[in-house]
Amino acid sequence: MTNGLRAARNAREWSQERLVREIERHARQHLLDVASTASLRVYVSEWENGRRQISARYAKILRALLGVTDAELTGVPAESGQPVAADGYDELMGRIDAARSLSLTMVDTFMDQTELLRTMDRQMGAAGLVDEMTAHLTRLEEALTFAVLPETRRPVARALAGAATLAAWQALDVGAVERAWRHYELGKRAAKEAEEPMYLAHATAEQAYVLCDAGRASMAVQLIRDAQRLGGSAMSPRLTAWLHAAEAEICARAGLPEDCQRALDRAARSLPPGDAARDPDMLSIFLNEGHLTRWRGSALALIGDDEAVGSLYTALDTADPTFIRASAGLRCDLAQAHMARGEHDQAHEHLRQARLIASRTGSVRHRRRVEQLTQRL
Repeated sequence: MTNGLRAARNAREWSQERLVREIERHARQHLLDVASTASLRVYVSEWENGRRQISARYAKILRALLGVTDAELTGVPAESGQPVAADGYDELMGRIDAARSLSLTMVDTFMDQTELLRTMDRQMGAAGLVDEMTAHLTRLEEALTFAVLPETRRPVARALAGAATLAAWQALDVGAVERAWRHYELGKRAAKEAEEPMYLAHATAEQAYVLCDAGRASMAVQLIRDAQRLGGSAMSPRLTAWLHAAEAEICARAGLPEDCQRALDRAARSLPPGDAARDPDMLSIFLNEGHLTRWRGSALALIGDDEAVGSLYTALDTADPTFIRASAGLRCDLAQAHMARGEHDQAHEHLRQARLIASRTGSVRHRRRVEQLTQRL
């Protein structure tokens, strides 16, 4: 049985002393009572050595600080749910009747909750949202489990597909890669049930980033291209452009510069004109000329193309200020582009900014990239 607390702490490169300080800071901000500093030091040591069980009060604080679930904290699999008694037909039929009466208004409420969590995620980071996201997915899965007829199941499955894909990206950001993979699989299953090829293509494409981050870039290239096939003719032009841009980035990381350039050209041709960024048919997709300029610069930086710097500074000047977490990635891209030109002072400054943003949002994924680039300087 692994110690999830130690693993989550190490993923952030926090010492036990730093974790104690973060617990105290969180407690001050939220007006919570916690033990003294000396006692917290003992608690953290004993939690990690398995000599003390993490209480519900401290588990809630740790989940918010580290972006992990209870199961990941303790290494104990979460319960799949309360068993239904063998003769519990009344309870089962009650749940089925409740799911049957689920109106489109309620589905819209689920979608609104996903949208709120998406907005909070890009501005504040994913670490502090783990409880809310877990509860949201649980409610959606419960609603789908007891929905019987297609006219009820499909709208719920569509809402679940979008929420599960968002939850997966959040999990990837905080370093919970297995949880991310499982959420992507859930999103893909829900998209298939909802008969929504756009949602299926999007979940599959984002899942390719898990493989890429794990060092399996060649496999990720295959998966991102399969995502385009799954979407087929049902994809919107903006999603089509998004998929080609994602393919370009992954090809760059796989060491395929010509494939990267071709994918960037396809993305530019597919992108609808105008300043609008949001895809009305796929609310998780934000892409316009400004976003694509940034993505182009990122991919070009990865293959060492000298054009990257110009594209990235253009993106920096026009970046949407609400995409706070994404700005850490943009700073990393600029650092990488300057490193390719031997401009180490500029690279150091952008990495410093990226590190600050990653710490603010709790992004393990961006922090890992910052450290990798720092080691190359």
